[in-house]
Amino acid sequence: MTHKENLPPKGRRGEYLVVLQFLLIAAFILMPILPDLRDTHFFHISELLRWAILVFCWAAAMVMGGLGSHNIKEFLTPLPYPVDHNRLVTTGVYGIVRHPLYSSQLFAAFGWVVFTLSFSHLALLVLAFLFFSFKASKEERWLVQRHPEYLDYAKKVRMFFPWIY
Repeated sequence: MTHKENLPPKGRRGEYLVVLQFLLIAAFILMPILPDLRDTHFFHISELLRWAILVFCWAAAMVMGGLGSHNIKEFLTPLPYPVDHNRLVTTGVYGIVRHPLYSSQLFAAFGWVVFTLSFSHLALLVLAFLFFSFKASKEERWLVQRHPEYLDYAKKVRMFFPWIY
């Protein structure tokens, strides 16, 4: 029996999760900034700090996303279900977080939330965090099936944020 015969049926490899992820991204981009605090005193006095946080978060997002993609380039897939020829990567950025591609999106979104002080975007960020936690847990179950040593790796390396979560 080949590995292809062991694949879950279409729709059971996380295809719907990918669609939901793109819908979340589109919603985040199209979401209006609510409340609009641009005319408040706090918004103006916090501008330098908000810019610094935005630049830091977007730089972290680019580094994590870029290195994450580079480290698994031959195994990269939009689906959470691992490709047939995958191997477990635990070095590079994957030695810091288990899901740097999801982390990159969360860092970018957090930077925007802080920069805009948007509660509507904060609500979507919380939803995205819950979504990525769910998607990552499905992906990790499949990875453990292929790579039992993944359990030891998961005990040592945080899911999204180095040293935190």
